[in-house]
Amino acid sequence: MFKKHLFLFLITSWLFSCQTFYQPQTVKYKDYRLTQTSKQDGALNTALKPYTDSVNKNMNDIIAVAEEELVKRQPEGSLGNIMADGMLAIAKEKFNQPIDASFINFGGIRLQAIPAGNITRGKLFELAPFDNVIVLQKIKGKVFQQFLNHISSRGGWPTAGMTWQIKNKEAINVLIGRKPLLETSTYTIALVDYVANGGDDCEMLKSISQINNGILFRDAIIAYFSSFAKQGKKIPAITEKRVSNAN
Repeated sequence: MFKKHLFLFLITSWLFSCQTFYQPQTVKYKDYRLTQTSKQDGALNTALKPYTDSVNKNMNDIIAVAEEELVKRQPEGSLGNIMADGMLAIAKEKFNQPIDASFINFGGIRLQAIPAGNITRGKLFELAPFDNVIVLQKIKGKVFQQFLNHISSRGGWPTAGMTWQIKNKEAINVLIGRKPLLETSTYTIALVDYVANGGDDCEMLKSISQINNGILFRDAIIAYFSSFAKQGKKIPAITEKRVSNAN
């Protein structure tokens, strides 16, 4: 019996040792465009129908109801405000620690407005289509001021937890939790990994360590919007001079 097992082991080892493994040297990609006029594969459509029906049903689920139209605008808009509120609220819950402020990069908001009325899951996927995750960064007040000056030079970004004014493309009268920003203090901010990694020319954040719990920004927005429906409330359209242009 032992000789038989030994023989099988040797044969198997020899077979594997004789195998040739190939490593690709180059990879080429082709761009295929699918449109309404593209040729349809009936058999494939039939096979995929249960899945597409399920996805369509899921995307048509009503997540919340907007009291009024939610608008994307600079330096402040009701759509950006509610998204920043959602990021801050969910980040505080999921990271279980104090957070001073949240920021939404203006270009990351992919809809100009959400009409009053029902808001579907699909609409929120349109609003935030990227798989960015929320991260926390602990930054010194001096770097924080640089960051605020940078986004002020771009017209201002949605925020929650703080206020400031824009003058000559710089941030002035900065209040965090109603207290003036201090260059020597350390603040915890919530934002998406794209920005924390230096996206939108935020180079001043790139070298700062991140706390990442794998929370998708889009999932946080869906959860926050859903919380209103669970309480029987509508999504409010709020503007309150969080970011404003100085006279």
